[in-house]
Amino acid sequence: MNGRWRSKGFTLLELLVSLAIFAILATMAYTALNTVMNARKEVEKRAARLTELQTAFMAMERDIEEAVARPVRDDLGDEQPALKGGGVGTNVLMLTRTGWRNPLGVARSDLQRVAYGFTNHQLLRESWGTLDRGPGNEPYQEVLINGVSAVDVRFLGQDRQWLGYWPPESNIAAQNPDLAQMPLAVEISVDVKGWGRIVRLFRVPG
Repeated sequence: MNGRWRSKGFTLLELLVSLAIFAILATMAYTALNTVMNARKEVEKRAARLTELQTAFMAMERDIEEAVARPVRDDLGDEQPALKGGGVGTNVLMLTRTGWRNPLGVARSDLQRVAYGFTNHQLLRESWGTLDRGPGNEPYQEVLINGVSAVDVRFLGQDRQWLGYWPPESNIAAQNPDLAQMPLAVEISVDVKGWGRIVRLFRVPG
């Protein structure tokens, strides 16, 4: 009776070997699962980052390719060019655009003043509710891209020459500059952490 019982059981050594094999298999399975989960998180992170970049450049394309030659007045009453950018300051590009959607049918213009700025490693878009602003007229601000180290812009003039600022220096220095003059195209370069330098060229209508 006792002999038959012992023949059907497991020795302590056999149990220890089984537990060791199970522990090894469990460790391998956990490592493989953890690798898959980390890879999935990285893919989702890069996909979200790509969506952020695509959304930002789509906003730029929409604004620049709907730009119009309409100068504005700032909150101090000074007249500003229809499109300006480059040089010094946090705003790298300002322009007047058409096609401002109005789904509620509010009594307002379809023109809108927008600006792109670079500060605190962020690319920002600002927009105003009115073209000619008064004191205290603050813009609506949204962050387009985080982790930005540099933003450069240049403009293709009517003479097919690239400039690092707009309006051209001759207009800026003139007593009565042509504030409605527009470039042929705008090139924007953005240095993004983990992606390097991204360059986009946008055609200006007209």
